[in-house]
Amino acid sequence: MLWTEFTALLLLATAMSFTPGPNTALATAMAANAGLRHSLRFVLAVPVGWCLLLLLCSVGVGALVAHVPALRWGIQLGGCSYLLWLAWRLAGTRQLAQARADRLQVGFGQGVLLQFVNIKAWFLALTIIAGWVAGQPNMGLRLGIVVPVMVFFAFSSNLTYACLGAVLRHWLAQGQRLLWFNRGMALLLAVTALWMLQGQTPGFVP
Repeated sequence: MLWTEFTALLLLATAMSFTPGPNTALATAMAANAGLRHSLRFVLAVPVGWCLLLLLCSVGVGALVAHVPALRWGIQLGGCSYLLWLAWRLAGTRQLAQARADRLQVGFGQGVLLQFVNIKAWFLALTIIAGWVAGQPNMGLRLGIVVPVMVFFAFSSNLTYACLGAVLRHWLAQGQRLLWFNRGMALLLAVTALWMLQGQTPGFVP
């Protein structure tokens, strides 16, 4: 892989990972409501899901998703419904104890699966594989570079947002701040869900 290609990959990974999206919104909200430790399972789940997504796209599953309308719509509707459900639960969280108790229980497995119900993530992973891996004589080596880079950025971006949420935790505990913060995060998730249904080329995922 040429340095120009690697630089382009780093720029894409930075823009993709650190732009607000469903993963970063959830990481921030979980840490702000229930603490950094509570959010770590989800933060670790995102890069695992992305790794599996890239590997599946490298063996042709991504192309199958892209070209089978029923499968594509199933992923879109499932992902949209799940994000709207999370947004509804988050919007009603008023107190830190309430969030810890039942409303923001997104575990490791759910975090991994969330990557698979985001149709934008499929198309972005497919774009990355098509642009940097597929059709190259050294596909194995390129895949061995692309996957760790994307996994690193997926982890570091969500950990950064989770740390931000943890820093804001005590400030948000005062008055109605937590409620309005959660409503803002819920709105971001809802907008993302509706954006996913458009089926256009992805702009941000994490």
